[in-house]
Amino acid sequence: MATTRTARTAWEGDLLHGQGQTSFESSGIGTFPVSWPARAEQANGKTSPEELIAAAHSACFSMALSHGLTGAGTPPTTLDTQADVTFQPGEGITGIHLTVTGDVPGLDQAGFVKAAEDAKANCPVSQALTGTTITLTANLA
Repeated sequence: MATTRTARTAWEGDLLHGQGQTSFESSGIGTFPVSWPARAEQANGKTSPEELIAAAHSACFSMALSHGLTGAGTPPTTLDTQADVTFQPGEGITGIHLTVTGDVPGLDQAGFVKAAEDAKANCPVSQALTGTTITLTANLA
């Protein structure tokens, strides 16, 4: 069964001086301020499209890795994933780096790296971001 999730942004003003509010419509979990300075300079309490992509990617990757590990008979106790999305004004998103640390009983480092590489290649957010260089660091706790 397909699902659709919705977010909405209301923007006021020009790019450099304007600002907006992005709301998570499907879940209703909140509304977050967005601005160009938060995107290209300092966050200053506001978010950016890149931070939202990082959140989506870290969550999707964690789910894919958990699923793959469980399917292989080595379910994780914990996974801690960070996604760093790099934005260069004038160029766009220049790369994404995933860093994951996992507690996975019965799995060695090589097996964990292999599972993490598979999750990186196959999570739906990674697939949606093809064309962007995605790198990975994976370590057992």
